[in-house]
Amino acid sequence: MTKRLPNVWNEKSSGYVDSVLKNEAARYFRIHQLPSDPLEWSVLKPLLREKIWQSLRTRPVRGLDLEHRETGSTAMDGYSVKNIYYQSRKCFSVTGNLYVPDGKGPFPGVLCMHGHWAQGRLAEEIQCCGHTLAKNGYVCLTVDAFGAGERATTHGKYEYHGEMLGASLFNIGETLMGIQLIDNMRGVDLLCSLDYVSSDKIGATGASGGGNQTMWLAAMDDRVAASVPVASVGTFEAYIGGSNCVCETLPGGLTFMEESAVLALAAPNAMKICSCLGEIYGAFFPKEMMRSVAEARRVFQGLGVDANLSYQVFNQPHGYWPEMREAMLGWFDLHLRGSGHGAPKAETPFECLPEMDLMVFPEGGRDPKVVSIAEYCRKRGAELLASTDEVGLSDEKQKRVELAAILGAGEALERKTLHRYGSGGGGWTRFALETQCGRMIPLIVCEPSGPSETSSSPKSYSLLAGTTGKHDLVGTQVFQEAVASGDGVAVIDLWGTGETERFDDSCGSAYHNLSRSCLWLGRTLMGEWVRDLALATAVLKDEFGAKKVTLGGHKEAGMAALFQSALSEESHPVILEDSPHSLVFRNQGPPSAPREHFYSMALHLPDLLNWGDVTRAVSLAGEVRFINPRWSDGEPAGSHSVP
Repeated sequence: MTKRLPNVWNEKSSGYVDSVLKNEAARYFRIHQLPSDPLEWSVLKPLLREKIWQSLRTRPVRGLDLEHRETGSTAMDGYSVKNIYYQSRKCFSVTGNLYVPDGKGPFPGVLCMHGHWAQGRLAEEIQCCGHTLAKNGYVCLTVDAFGAGERATTHGKYEYHGEMLGASLFNIGETLMGIQLIDNMRGVDLLCSLDYVSSDKIGATGASGGGNQTMWLAAMDDRVAASVPVASVGTFEAYIGGSNCVCETLPGGLTFMEESAVLALAAPNAMKICSCLGEIYGAFFPKEMMRSVAEARRVFQGLGVDANLSYQVFNQPHGYWPEMREAMLGWFDLHLRGSGHGAPKAETPFECLPEMDLMVFPEGGRDPKVVSIAEYCRKRGAELLASTDEVGLSDEKQKRVELAAILGAGEALERKTLHRYGSGGGGWTRFALETQCGRMIPLIVCEPSGPSETSSSPKSYSLLAGTTGKHDLVGTQVFQEAVASGDGVAVIDLWGTGETERFDDSCGSAYHNLSRSCLWLGRTLMGEWVRDLALATAVLKDEFGAKKVTLGGHKEAGMAALFQSALSEESHPVILEDSPHSLVFRNQGPPSAPREHFYSMALHLPDLLNWGDVTRAVSLAGEVRFINPRWSDGEPAGSHSVP
């Protein structure tokens, strides 16, 4: 038995993947220039908003009761802090705190959104905004983002809502960014409903992920008269290849807009951007922010409100620091109160509260309407699965078209050259498939060795792939069976894996950054893998005389094999090992701790469960065999057949 498979190249070729994605993003930045003519902008603005809603896969809810509830209040020096929750969508509530100045008002209102702090809105960075705004005569609403704070999987136990957890929303046809936007728009509804808040004087602010939410809220809700996004503005181009959260991912966003358009959509309302010289995230570097501001300013100038777009760079690391809050206070005083000149305003001293004093519910005792991401995905996934109809023969062609669109695979890869590098030992010959678009795909092939094989007899091959490259296949059953069969065996390193693996600076799940980058560009990592398998299958037939090609894969690569067979009019037998038989959550869904992830981000495909679960792909593929099928969280399903 082969102990280690040979490499095709003497060194890895990881630069190609990044260069392709970055060049594509750079091209889009130049395509999506904004008009300075007000008439042109008046036509483009509603079109952009409509495309954003379509990409977010959600819509605002009209006429739904807020069901605003208060569970506690703490008296402070000149203001009070109320523990509240409200309904964002039907039976879907948001936890928050209202910081309310003493007196009748009406006061300007500000929505404050948190970034990726484990405690959500309870974190000191968010409390500071609430306390300082209330001390300065503003009503401030701080809210927990979906999956964070009191909206985590287990109430009272904080978790990171991004990574695999937040990406799971893609499968049910939703986005974490879209749900956050709706939650925040409903927060504006709440502020406007309070008789002590001036509904025409609404502001928004937040840092990091909260600054991202601020930017999108200001772009999509005209009621936000002034906004201050902090440590969060850059370019979409800089997102590509960088490390960002799923909540900062708009599927297909770069295909129709750049971040400059998001800033411009806030016009003519006022926006001040705060950036950090010590920024650690490339997408938020000041130089990227200034590129977007320069482009967005064309719209502000065309509308005659150039002064309403401003920015300031602070000599600070990533965060929401006191001098930034002072800049925020001065900006809001000018644009929400009509006082001052927008210069920073010194903070009045305040004290933060213990987290327990701000919690809406006692630990473990939240209202059932405050659901977690896992609970929501489990319920919605089950609903979608129950509504899936059987596919008739007449529907198969349409279902293949729909699946191809979900995968975002685009046009098939065209082969340019098959490079042969000679023997790799152990019966393997080394090849590289070069495509017309310049992609290089490592491929090793072991010719058939069965006694019945002759030059004139039909040849059978197994085409195998592993999620992290060829070397994780050796110990798998699917590989061992293929080698023992005597048939030909070909092993491929899929795009971005193995010898083409790119450096991923994410500290979480595998392929987090690569998958996100693909999504921004209207593609999916799984779709790229399917394209590779389709080309390799054709090469085995054309160059090696294969009459039958069995597709096999481990974990997510097995899913790519299944999808390739499902898309092909000439279906191929498929063997999947350790692959999920369903993407519907069984219990809690994927763990929140990145190191515990069994699967990678490649598994999540926008709208897949609206199309049909894994079983639908099986029905299109034909002959399919599961070895050790698993649930979507990686736990064994306990059966070797599809339920």
